[in-house]
Amino acid sequence: MREETQSRPYAFWMLARVAQFCYRRRRLVVLAWIGIIVSVSAVGWGAVGPDFRTDFNLPASETRQVFDFLRDRSPNDGGFTGQIVFTAPQGIADERVRASAETLFEQIAVLPGVSVTSPYSEAGAYQVSESGLVAFAQIRVSNRTQKGFEEIGRTIMDITVPQVDGLTVEYGGNIFYKFKMPASEALGILAAIIILVLAFGSVIAMGLPVGTALVGLMTSAGVIALTSRIFSMPDFSIAMAAMIGLGVGIDYALFIVTRYREGLAHGYDPETAVVDSVDTSGRAVMFAGATVVISLLGLFLVGLPFVRGVAISSILSVLFMVLASLTLLPALLGFTQRKLDVTTWRGAIGLLLPVITGIPAILFKSAPIFLVGLALAVVVIVAGFFVPALRQQVPIHHSHRREDTFWYRWSRFIQRRPWRALLGGLVPLLVLALPLFSIRLGFADDGNYPRKETVRRAYDLLSDGFGPGFNGPLIVLVQSRDGATLDAAQTEAVARTLNGTTDVAYASAPTPIGDDAAVITLFPKGAPQDRSTTQLVHRLRSDVAPTMDALVRVGGFPAAGVDFADYLGARLVWIIGGVLVVSFLLLMCVFRSLLVPLKAVVMNLLSIGAAYGIIVAIFQWGWGAGLLGLDKAGPIESWIPMFLFAIVFGLSMDYEVFLLSRMKEEFDRTGDNATAVADGLAVTARVITAAALIMVCVFASFVIGDDRQLKLFGLGMAVAVLVDATVVRMVLVPATMELLGARNWWLPRWLQWLPKIHVEGTHHDLAAEASALLSEHEATEAEPVAEPVA
Repeated sequence: MREETQSRPYAFWMLARVAQFCYRRRRLVVLAWIGIIVSVSAVGWGAVGPDFRTDFNLPASETRQVFDFLRDRSPNDGGFTGQIVFTAPQGIADERVRASAETLFEQIAVLPGVSVTSPYSEAGAYQVSESGLVAFAQIRVSNRTQKGFEEIGRTIMDITVPQVDGLTVEYGGNIFYKFKMPASEALGILAAIIILVLAFGSVIAMGLPVGTALVGLMTSAGVIALTSRIFSMPDFSIAMAAMIGLGVGIDYALFIVTRYREGLAHGYDPETAVVDSVDTSGRAVMFAGATVVISLLGLFLVGLPFVRGVAISSILSVLFMVLASLTLLPALLGFTQRKLDVTTWRGAIGLLLPVITGIPAILFKSAPIFLVGLALAVVVIVAGFFVPALRQQVPIHHSHRREDTFWYRWSRFIQRRPWRALLGGLVPLLVLALPLFSIRLGFADDGNYPRKETVRRAYDLLSDGFGPGFNGPLIVLVQSRDGATLDAAQTEAVARTLNGTTDVAYASAPTPIGDDAAVITLFPKGAPQDRSTTQLVHRLRSDVAPTMDALVRVGGFPAAGVDFADYLGARLVWIIGGVLVVSFLLLMCVFRSLLVPLKAVVMNLLSIGAAYGIIVAIFQWGWGAGLLGLDKAGPIESWIPMFLFAIVFGLSMDYEVFLLSRMKEEFDRTGDNATAVADGLAVTARVITAAALIMVCVFASFVIGDDRQLKLFGLGMAVAVLVDATVVRMVLVPATMELLGARNWWLPRWLQWLPKIHVEGTHHDLAAEASALLSEHEATEAEPVAEPVA
């Protein structure tokens, strides 16, 4: 037995050792995790604190060149800018309105590192609309940390504005907007609890995956907070990591708990069942986590600090979820022993009542709804002492015949008509993916924030008073081509040409910055995120600038969005291609087949394509946007398709491997492809469905927040996982497997040298090895210690 155990691949053999240690030293393991959570949270969120910041630096871009030149010429003009926008029906020239506004500006100007350009000053004369009803003061804040910008923004907004009838004051710019962490994690966890209780019928079996995921989430959050001081990470990195971590963490733990239950059902003792579950499903968890991490590592090839920071936070979240599933979960299973499925009606009802009422309480922000559920739960628990029926155990139904399950019959239904099933699943996915071909990458502007945000209301006031392009002016830098003194006639010619260009609302007079350069502020007719503005940037660079005697470069926020979208769009194809090739090779080693990994890659592309199509239809075209709390369409954030592909492809690989490895196992055992397909689907469908529903709920819960980027990302993830676990796994996979028959597992002779990767083993083989490992340990402990020789 010992030789058989040691002949196993070392990494997987070590999983059995780790599981055994965590089971036998469960108190130590739990205490160690508690200590880790307390320490990283205290340091990451307390003593040191996070430093989240967004770095959209694109060194080789034309926008960056303009920015660097202006920064070098005017080093004191760095930092953030914002606007105080005000309007009054009696006009901003009204004496009471002017007195109130100037009092506000004076209080702001005395703040350290803050300067104000008033619309009532000579320099700010252009800051008054033609109607005289809207005006703004330009605020400039000197360079400081992200936290410092947030603090100065709150300080400015806290200053009391002298009251004048009809006067409305709003604040525009990033310094006046703070990202608010949505309550999505709580909503996703509550949904996961309901799904797990319904799937398992056990409170303990539910609590273990949720508890393990929460521990991984808290630990990774503290580490991410510390890491933000090393790498540039945007403020929503924690929310992204929580979304991904909760989804994969609950799923990973669910796979191990499901295998543990199967082990107990096979008659194994708890310790053997724990070692077996970690040494089988634990391998799948390691493989699944590795595929997600590898996909995210591909994003490092982009070379942008912003993308790298979000990728690092997501990777840390996944790694800690895998670690918690392989170490903490075996320890917790050691405490449950054989009581995993022991749940009374009192406990189940007492748990579900506050959970079910907690969901509408979060959605409608109504604490009384949750308190009602909590009170009812207390009543049920107390009633259990007097009502015997509430103390009875919830019956757990185990299916003994695979052929009797719904999913086995479903698979046979699909296999009897594979061509119709293939077309019925393929056509809807292709239709859903059609909007993808009109995708437009870019950046949403402040006009996409909810109307309850002051930055959105300031945006709307500026658009109404000055035109939509005023919210995103372009900065045109004019330089002499040979470094000589710039002729005023040259700059004036550039300004005249710009004013005559299509889609230009107004180009200002040139402002000299030295003898060899000048700046022109150009206001487009369209909003910063409009397609016309993007086309204008390309037109200025490709058609207008080359015709000028002077050197003309275009920068500003809209131009930065165009540069960023072009840069990421050009690299998206390479990243997708790289991930596809690596995934194909990995699956080819796992399944020893050419056609199975090829189908897996194609089907994953179909599910991701459908997700892309839906987010384009909703967020870019505006179809049904109001249902998600959006009142304005806009481009798709440039970085989201890249992240969406990397993460969803990694997650889809998990389900693919979990399903096909069971089919391969049955095929190797029976040699009957049709039976292997039906049996594999019947065995895995329940856990895949529960895991997918949990992921969908976790991802979809982020749609309730106000942040457009999280809405977009969460909906895309939810749709991709839902399509992958239903249409792809339950329709397309059995249909194509039936059509290809035994050819599914064909591998040419010249590829037989490929390494064999065993993702999961069978209960029979691995349980025997687990028992051998336990016997070996007990025999080692029983060996007598030799007496010392005198």
